[in-house]
This record gives sequence, C-alpha cells and structure tokens, in this order.
Amino acid sequence: MKLRWIIPLLICLATLVAPAQQQQEQKKAEDDQEVISVETNQVVLNVTVTDALEKYVSGLKRTDFRIFEDKQPQRIVGFKFEENPFAAAILLDASGSMEQKMTLVRAACGSFIEGIREGDNFAIYSFTGTKVKQLQPFSEVRDMSDFIWDMRADGMTPMYDAIVKASEDLAQRPEKRRAILLVSDGADSTSRASLDEAIRKASVASVMIYCVDLSDRGVFKTTPRDNGAEIMKTLALKTGGRFFSTPAGRQLRDAFTQAVDELRNQYTITYEPTNEKKDGKWRTVEVTLAKPALSVRTRQGYYAPKAKK
Repeated sequence: MKLRWIIPLLICLATLVAPAQQQQEQKKAEDDQEVISVETNQVVLNVTVTDALEKYVSGLKRTDFRIFEDKQPQRIVGFKFEENPFAAAILLDASGSMEQKMTLVRAACGSFIEGIREGDNFAIYSFTGTKVKQLQPFSEVRDMSDFIWDMRADGMTPMYDAIVKASEDLAQRPEKRRAILLVSDGADSTSRASLDEAIRKASVASVMIYCVDLSDRGVFKTTPRDNGAEIMKTLALKTGGRFFSTPAGRQLRDAFTQAVDELRNQYTITYEPTNEKKDGKWRTVEVTLAKPALSVRTRQGYYAPKAKK
C-alpha cells in the first residue's frame, strides 16, 4: 500500500524540480553570454564615390581613402565594396498638411519598392498626430500593404519621433547598410523627440536618411510656409543621405531609382576612433580620396556613446 503512494509522490517532485533546473541552466547560459560579450566602439561608414558624370566608381582600394575624425587621422580596420543587400524604412507623412499630396506619397513609396532586389528588406511606417505606425513589417516582398492605400491625411506631424522609431528598428537589423526614406513636407509639430535626438538615433544605428521634399515649395513651387525643406536637408547632410527637391512625375521615379542604386554601390569602411571618450558629443567625420577628381559622400559625423552610469 505504501508503494502506491510513494511512486506518485516521486513523480510529483520530479515535475517540480525539472523546471527549476531548467531555469538555473537558462540563467547560467545567459550569464555566460554576458561574460563573453565584448563592447566595440567601431564606426561604420557607408561611402558613395562618383565621377564627374555622377556615375558610381568601383575598384578603389583601402589605400585610396583617408578618414579623419575631428581632423585627426584614423586607421581603417575594415574595407569592402560589394553590392550588399540593404534594409530600408520608408516613412510616409500622413499629417493634415499632406492632404493634397497623398497620391505623390503612394507613388513615391511604389517607386522605391519597384527597385528592391533579392535580399533587400524594407518596412513601411506612417506618422500623423502623435502616433507612428508600422504599416508593413520588414520583408523582401515587393508589394504595398492595403493600409497604405487606405491612408488619409489628418492631424499633426511627429516626424522626429518617426525617425527615432525607425532608427531603433533598423539598429536591430543584420544588414550593414541601413537607410530611412523620408517622404514629407518636413515640418515637424508634435514630436516628443528633438531634431538632435533624431539625428543621434540615426547616427547610433548607422542609418542614412534620404529625404523627398513634398513641401509646398517643392510640389507647387510656392513660397515656403516653414523651414521644413531646410530641416530635411540637414537630416540628409548629417547622415550621408540625399535630399531630393524635385519630386513630381518622372523626376520622382528617377530620384528613387538613384537612391536604390546608391545603396547598392557603396564602400563600407570601418574604423576604431582614437578618441575613446564616451562623452556623448558630436564627432565630425571627413573622408578624402587620393584621387581628387572623384567626389565622395558619407555622413558628416556621429554622436559618441555615453558612458553607462
């Protein structure tokens, strides 16, 4: 009779002990991962080189490039030129000021997607009011979600918040080449984040921002109501992207073809800064070439990491 009670008791104890052992083993594995993880302060630059006819230049060597950070020469530790896949976040302004431009917004999105090739991943976001929504998750599928066709212009413009959100998502991507395609009139009005914070987030994630000017000046050739276009120029310059000021018709399609081609034809250069201070300050980056007849473009700098408290 006792045996009949002992066996079920042992089975019950085993079921209680097993999960505890699994939790201990899982915690030990997580601890081991924390021990072996190594923090790196390498800076990744995606560099575009063109000739006098604005054609992309390949075949350059590591020794053709010079990197300077705050005017101090830096040693290149990684160099590559390949048509590598990229990850892109398309940010569509759906605020009230875009009411007469939604057809252009959808056309811009479609033009970019048409150029997507195998291995490229993109996601689509909208921003309006105080919300940033991911309408379509990262995917290689060359299609637009029904949500994009259903978008209606309304509310204010949290553009900086959209850049922050997209940059954080792109930072999790495995691709070395990352870009934000911003389609907007450029006039932020309701973001919790500031312009500097948006640039900081893009900097940390090594994201280049390509801006399509859908301001009234860019679309209707009227007197600008705000400094939206200038803000988008700043975003593009700081991050090494491009500012497209002629978005209508064929020029719009050409702009997005250029953006896709550019992301596919870049040099990826890595260096370790000689300045190891983790002060969170802006560091100016300059890339020069041994062949001065060529033009080079990359981000103007980055924010150094901040020391953990």
